Amino acid sequence: MTTLTRGGNAPIEARAFEVTVDDAKGVDLLAFQVNTSRKVRNDDDFVFFNQPSSPEGAVRLSSTQSLSIDLRLVPADVDAIVVAIASDSALSARVGLTVKSSNIVSPATGLTTETAAVLIEIYRRGGDWKVRNVSAGWDAGFADLVREHGVDVDDTETPTVRSVAGEEKLSLVKREKLDLRKKHVHKVLLTKDAVGLRARIILVIDKTGSMSRQYSTRVVHRVVERMVPVATQLDDDGELEPYLYGSWYAQLPVITVADTDSWADTYLHLYGHHGGIDYASIGGTNDELPIMDQILSTVASRQPTLVLFFTDGGFTKRGPIASFMRTASSAPIFWQFIGVGKANYGVLEKLDTMEGRLIDNAGFFALDDIDKVSDAELYERILSEFPDWVRAARAAKIID
Repeated sequence: MTTLTRGGNAPIEARAFEVTVDDAKGVDLLAFQVNTSRKVRNDDDFVFFNQPSSPEGAVRLSSTQSLSIDLRLVPADVDAIVVAIASDSALSARVGLTVKSSNIVSPATGLTTETAAVLIEIYRRGGDWKVRNVSAGWDAGFADLVREHGVDVDDTETPTVRSVAGEEKLSLVKREKLDLRKKHVHKVLLTKDAVGLRARIILVIDKTGSMSRQYSTRVVHRVVERMVPVATQLDDDGELEPYLYGSWYAQLPVITVADTDSWADTYLHLYGHHGGIDYASIGGTNDELPIMDQILSTVASRQPTLVLFFTDGGFTKRGPIASFMRTASSAPIFWQFIGVGKANYGVLEKLDTMEGRLIDNAGFFALDDIDKVSDAELYERILSEFPDWVRAARAAKIID
């Protein structure tokens, strides 16, 4: 086992290996693919919590504390892979990093008040690869770290990105994460000529037995976190109105920016009693019509409403659901269905060709693994049809 002191380097024999941060509770692991100027070629070279893989797959977040690196896949114009961490609080010398497959240990030393730091750099030397213990940080944290490596997080470039009440209560890391996601949403709205659009945002999540893996692995928790930035940019209050559904449904308290994590821990369950909700009463099998009827009955006249409907399938009542969608096409609602996991989505796959509607009032796409989809792609897909529906609904006098 080779131990590197600060500034020390060693050759890497392995071409595919894991990089793991030990003793790093509450720390976010990040990586940058950089050129000879030590800058990313573009933002896709930044690997972090909501962009967990580089485009070609050479660098991938395999857990909250580890990266999978395959040097055979690194593009020729990438000179180095910079491995870094960011935290809500000051770092200390107890944080260490181990490149397990290369039998190298690189302790982070000399870090005290910094809240972000580069731990190691894996770099080319001739035709070989080496690793260097860098252990250099920034007191200002995450934003300065990513700017140093050429990633654009400059607020002045997107002045109309909207902030809502509660953001000031978030930690530094959570604010930066939220800001990056809001900018992705804003870019989609800008591209769709929909900046300034306001709509009621409703979140519906499948709570049936087939979703057990999505709950146990906290996929649904991450879904909620990633939908909050959509509400910040579109909803008047910046809040999500959530429902869980099975054969029946439960309307849950609104999700705000400040309480996203605590809300998810309280309400995202399949069984039991939580937050005053009897989860058995929601049921464990699919029947979409009760929740869809409920939402239709609550829409305000002429107010645009976007329903973000996450499900792993079911929708067996094809005829009644198709009839519902035809009737609902004159209501001020756009239904964006998102499939999670590999499943048979039935009538959802035919929404784009469904006839007999006043206007097209729904979209659908499926994601085998939503965690592998970057925020930029996710928000593009979620919001790709909604602005067009708004224009069509206005032309049809459905909304103001």
